[in-house]
Amino acid sequence: MEPNTRRLLSIGVPGLNDVMGGGLEPNRLYLVEGTPGAGKTTIALQFLMEGVRQGESVLYVTLSETETELRGVAASHGWDLSAIHMREMLPTQDTLQPEEQYTMFHPSEVELSETTLRILSDVETLKPSRIVFDSLSELRLLSGTSLRYRRQILALKQFFAGRQCTVLLLDDMTATEHDLQVQSIAHAVLRLEQSNSDYGSARRRLLVVKYRGQSFRGGYHDYKIHRGGLQVFPRLVAAEHVRETAQTKLPSGIAPLDTLLGGGLEKGTSTLFVGAPGTGKSSVAVQFAIAAAERGETAALFIFDESITTLRTRCTGLGMKIDPYLESGLIRIKQVDPAELSPGELVHEIRLAVTQHSASVIVIDSLNGYLNAMPDERFLIVQLHELLTYLGQSGVATLLVGAQHGLIGMQMQTPVDASYLADAVVLLRYFESEGEVRQAISVLKKRGGVHERSIRAFSMDHAGLNVGEPLRQFRGILTGVPVPVDGVAAVPP
Repeated sequence: MEPNTRRLLSIGVPGLNDVMGGGLEPNRLYLVEGTPGAGKTTIALQFLMEGVRQGESVLYVTLSETETELRGVAASHGWDLSAIHMREMLPTQDTLQPEEQYTMFHPSEVELSETTLRILSDVETLKPSRIVFDSLSELRLLSGTSLRYRRQILALKQFFAGRQCTVLLLDDMTATEHDLQVQSIAHAVLRLEQSNSDYGSARRRLLVVKYRGQSFRGGYHDYKIHRGGLQVFPRLVAAEHVRETAQTKLPSGIAPLDTLLGGGLEKGTSTLFVGAPGTGKSSVAVQFAIAAAERGETAALFIFDESITTLRTRCTGLGMKIDPYLESGLIRIKQVDPAELSPGELVHEIRLAVTQHSASVIVIDSLNGYLNAMPDERFLIVQLHELLTYLGQSGVATLLVGAQHGLIGMQMQTPVDASYLADAVVLLRYFESEGEVRQAISVLKKRGGVHERSIRAFSMDHAGLNVGEPLRQFRGILTGVPVPVDGVAAVPP
C-alpha cells in the first residue's frame, strides 16, 4: 500500500492501523458492525483510550449497556476508564409505570428527541474529539421508520463534522434485515465476524468493507480478543516485502548429506522433506537448524505433531545437542495447537521470528498439522505460497515437513501437494532388504543449483544421522521392494 501523507488518528488496536492504511482520517463518521460478542465494544474502548493518551477529550454514549457493565468489561482487560466521559441513554425504571406510558404520541417521537437533545448537550459541554455511539440498533428502534433513521444519522454526521469530532458508530446487526443505509453514509465501514467450528475455539476475522479516499489492506484479517484488548493479524502480502538477498549455502554439518544436496540448502529457498512417518524427515530438518545455531545464526521451529519435550528427548537420543541452543535462544520452538491458533496468528508468529529474532532458518513441522489449522485446502496453498515468497524475499531458508499416507510402495500420497511450491524436494523412503526395513534418502528437485541424482542409504542411531553411499547395487528402491543388480544384495551400513 502507498503511504498516506495526511495525519491519521491511531485506533489504538495493534495491527488495525496497518489494515486501515495508517489509521482513521479525523473528523469523519465511521461504522463498526458485527454480531454480539465480536469485539465492537472492545475496539471502541481502545479507540477512546488512545485518544486519552493523546490528551484528547473523549465521550462514550451507551444506549444499551450500563456504565457499570462497561467498566466491568474494562476491568477484565486491566483498563482504567476514569478519563473517559460516560453517558447512559437508557430508559429509566420509571418508564415501566403505567402513568409514564405515552397515549397521544408514539414513543419514538418523544424518546428520540429527548435522547438526541441530551447527546448534543453533552457534546457542546465536553467538546470531545472522539465519540462512540453504542449501539445503532437502539437508535434504529427509536427512529421508528427507516426514513427517519437515515435522516437522524445524516443529521448527526453534519452536526459532528462541524465540531472537529471523529465518530464511531457501533452496530450489532440485530435488525431483521441488514440495511445498507448507514454504510452509504459512513466514511469507512469495518465488519467483525466470528464463526464456530465443530471443534476448537471460535475464529474471528475482520474486513474493511469500504474506506473513502484511502488505500487499505483488503481481504479478511484474523484477530483475537485477549486480556489487553483486540490483536489484529494483517493479511500477509509478499509483494510489499520485496528485497534482494544473496543465496548463500547453508550446510547441514553432515558431509554426505551436503554432497547429496550440492553443498547444502540456499538462503531464500524453501525445501520440502517428504516421506512416510518415522523416516527421519523432522530429524533432518532439525539438523539444519542445529547447524545454523552452531554458526551463530538463529533458527525457529514451529511444530504441530509433537511436544517440545518429545522433540528434545528425540534429539538427545540421536546425539543432537539442541538444549544449549534452546537455552541461548539461538533455537526457538513454538508448539502450535491448530484448534486454538488461527492461520493469521501463525503467520504473524513466523514473521516475528524473522523481524524480531532475525531467524535464518524456519522449520514448519508438519504441513499435515498446518492443513488442520486451515478451514479449506485451497486457501492453504494460496497462503503457503505468500508465506514462502515472503520468507524467500527475507533471505530465510524454509524447511517444510510433509508426512505421506502409507509406509511402503509406489502408492504413497501426500495430503497437501506443496512440491511445486518448494524450491527443493527431499524424499525419504522405506525399503525392504534381507528381511529388514531400511531407509533411503534422495533429492528429487533443487532449483538452487545442481544436486546428486543418486539414492543414498540413510539411518539414525545414538550417534546421529548417517547418510551412506549411493545404493547402486539395487534397482526399484522407490517401489519398496528393490531387486539386487548382478546378484549383489548387501546394503552398506
